[in-house]
Amino acid sequence: MAIFRTAILTLFLLSTMALLAEPRSDTNRVFSPCSDASLQRSDGFSFGIAFSSRTSFFLNNNNSLQLSPCDRRLSLSSSNSRLALFRPKVDEISILTINTTDFSPLKSDGGAMGRGL
Repeated sequence: MAIFRTAILTLFLLSTMALLAEPRSDTNRVFSPCSDASLQRSDGFSFGIAFSSRTSFFLNNNNSLQLSPCDRRLSLSSSNSRLALFRPKVDEISILTINTTDFSPLKSDGGAMGRGL
């Protein structure tokens, strides 16, 4: 009986130490989806989805050069565009939702692009 209690206590202590040794904090201090960062397990990472007309992702309406939504040459802020930002953690399954109470992705003329780390 004493051996059984000792074994259970040892198992409990080992599992507690394993939990304490696991890093649980978010060490990624980069919150912009347009910036690069190094990630590790349990870190959060930012990514965004831009909703706008399809032509607004092209430079000077030139359909041969499509740019990232992070490119400063685009004028997404002045073209009635919307941005959805997310910050899930590495190794975490997240349900991503977009608030559509005052915005309908269908009315954005069908254009959406994402950018993340």
